[in-house]
Amino acid sequence: MKRIIVATICILLAKVTCAQQELLSFDEHNKYIYYQVIETPGLPADTLQKRGLCFLKTAYPKFKLKSGNEKNINGEGEFATYSGASILKKESGEIIYELNVEVEDQKYRYWLTNFTFTPYVKDRYGNFVPQMGVNIPLEKAQAKFDKKDVDNYLNQTGTFCKQFGDRLKQFILNPPKKEEVAKKEEVTKKVVTDKW
Repeated sequence: MKRIIVATICILLAKVTCAQQELLSFDEHNKYIYYQVIETPGLPADTLQKRGLCFLKTAYPKFKLKSGNEKNINGEGEFATYSGASILKKESGEIIYELNVEVEDQKYRYWLTNFTFTPYVKDRYGNFVPQMGVNIPLEKAQAKFDKKDVDNYLNQTGTFCKQFGDRLKQFILNPPKKEEVAKKEEVTKKVVTDKW
């Protein structure tokens, strides 16, 4: 009975892992891409654009905005990748991606592409830092790393893209009130130790 349960769990985990990797597809330039078109009934294009910019500023403050006019948003961001078992996880590198968002009345589309992997190395202080000058396009990672590692990077990229899209959609459809955004940006209270 225990073997059946363990086998079932292993099969389900394998399916979930493959599902994340299948979220990415190839575009016309043979690059990995995550592409979605979302319908937003009743929302004009300028509202969608403002909410998209607000989302990037609040949820991803390190995001580097390249352009943000009335019809599109373009920029570059990054996220860390991990390797190892759940208890012994360590940062193995970072993936830099390009985000494009285009808005029209009552719908928007976005895609994440140009994924490049930068491995981490230990510096002399024992910290993991990006290896300078090494930027490997995710499409060419098979030639540099083991298949297991590449599958792990692709799975983490697919998971990140899905979560990013879900958060963007949630923010655009139900934006937080201005008071909530202001509270998040407030500086934390200072502790005064000279008064009892």
